[in-house]
Amino acid sequence: MEKLKVIFHVNNSERWETALGNITNLLKDVGDDGADVIVLSNGPSVQAYADSDKVDKMKTLAEKGVVFKACRNSLKNLCAGGTVCLNEDNLPEFVQVVPAGITELIRCQAKGYAYVKP
Repeated sequence: MEKLKVIFHVNNSERWETALGNITNLLKDVGDDGADVIVLSNGPSVQAYADSDKVDKMKTLAEKGVVFKACRNSLKNLCAGGTVCLNEDNLPEFVQVVPAGITELIRCQAKGYAYVKP
C-alpha cells in the first residue's frame, strides 16, 4: 500500500490537543511507517513549543517519524509581542524552522500532501 502523505496545519494554540490526537490515531491505524506526517505550526500556536506537556507528546510522535516545523515569521512576531520568546536556539531539538509557514504549506500540497487543519 502506498504511504500516505499529510500535513497538519496548526495555527491556533487551542487546537494542539486535537492535532496530536488525530496524528496518534492516524499512526495507530496505518502504522508508524504507513504515513509521512508533517505538522506545520504558525501564528500563536508556536507558543506550544514552550509547553513541556505538549512537547513531551510531540517528542513521542517525533520519535515515530513525525516532522514538526515552525514558522520563523511567527516566532519573530511572538518574541516581539513580549510573550514567550522562542527562537531557533531554544526550540525543542526535533522542531525544524521554515522561513514562512504559508510557503511550506503550499510546497507540501504541491508535493501531494493532504492538508488537515484540526
